Amino acid sequence: MTDWTTLYATRMQQVVASDIRERIKLLDAKQIIHLGGGLPDPAIFPYDALAAASQAIWADPVRARTALQYAPSEGHGPLRSWIAAHMTAQGTPCTVDNVMITNGSQQALDFIARLLLSPGDTAMVEIPSFIGALRAFDAYEPRYVGLPVDAAEWDAARLAGAKFCYVGPDFRNPTGTTMTRAEREKLLDLAEDTGMAVVEDGCYEALRYDGQAVPSLLSLAVERYGDIEPVPVLHTGTFSKTIAPSLRIGWIAGPAAVIRKLVLIKQAADLATSALNQMLLLDVVQTHLDNAVAAGCAAYRERRDSMLAALEEAMPAGVTWTRPEGGLYIWVELPEHMDATLFAQRALAEHSVSIIGGAAFFPAGAEKLPGRTNSLRLSFSMIGAEPAREGVRRLGLLAHEMVAEMA
Repeated sequence: MTDWTTLYATRMQQVVASDIRERIKLLDAKQIIHLGGGLPDPAIFPYDALAAASQAIWADPVRARTALQYAPSEGHGPLRSWIAAHMTAQGTPCTVDNVMITNGSQQALDFIARLLLSPGDTAMVEIPSFIGALRAFDAYEPRYVGLPVDAAEWDAARLAGAKFCYVGPDFRNPTGTTMTRAEREKLLDLAEDTGMAVVEDGCYEALRYDGQAVPSLLSLAVERYGDIEPVPVLHTGTFSKTIAPSLRIGWIAGPAAVIRKLVLIKQAADLATSALNQMLLLDVVQTHLDNAVAAGCAAYRERRDSMLAALEEAMPAGVTWTRPEGGLYIWVELPEHMDATLFAQRALAEHSVSIIGGAAFFPAGAEKLPGRTNSLRLSFSMIGAEPAREGVRRLGLLAHEMVAEMA
């Protein structure tokens, strides 16, 4: 029999299963309270708008033929134009040539890594960081270096050598925290001083519930350089969190010359994103994006507030957590010597609560960094206020029990 393990490329040694994707398999287990995965809630998807858009396409023979044909690799032209105009209106002047459509922002991250990373190159990432980005980068065999949490430590001499720095500046996955404008400006300074690129994950930027919006890194870079073409930033966006994830419509925005290189990768990978899905999405966002964002923000804001209140009630002294202004996540830090992986295992086995241990969000080589062993991520996106409160109550009971065991 063929020994397939001897045939795998060396890069597959770095590719491991996503703990989050594995736990999604538990969603059908109704007795489990799911506080781990960050899927958007299908109850708030714009079903009527999507149905109307679909009917309109099939009612027009010309549009129907376009919808069932291959789309251009760059993406459906009218959708790219709409995104460029939308970003321009939000403070990032750009044109259709600065936008490329991808199969979700996950594909965007994979393509950017494929474009920029050779084996052994240095990738700078926030720690902890989005697990999907880490898994995408892992395949290209980089060496990871962490972007220090404290911007005062962003020293060009010490941090030089990275090909790019990956950040999620708005309501980060997994911590829920947000970069200040000053931090964003300082990161652009670092990119300028070191020559590295900045990869900005804008996945959650529309889901702000409190506070003042902060300009994107791409917007600040365009303001700084006077035009999008010389900027060191690639911005990834998605409609998965605001319209529907199964459409798999994301995009990359950046200098036109870089977009042209990324289009070559798209052509080799899957030729094009579904024309039908792009046309459906365009019809919906033109008339319903604001309503969809407002509905999502209203639902998630209430759930966030309920989970934060439940944490206050349930958790023992020594447990801390973030207070996100938006997004879908709360980052919890247990007492320093408590094992979060064991905590997650016991939460599922003994209390039927599914959560994600923080170690999943740390790259290879970061095993000894603070927070890796005693942190966990909670999500409030897919669960109502009352079951979430019950789930947090059970986690509090377990935390009290494990604290007592440590005493």
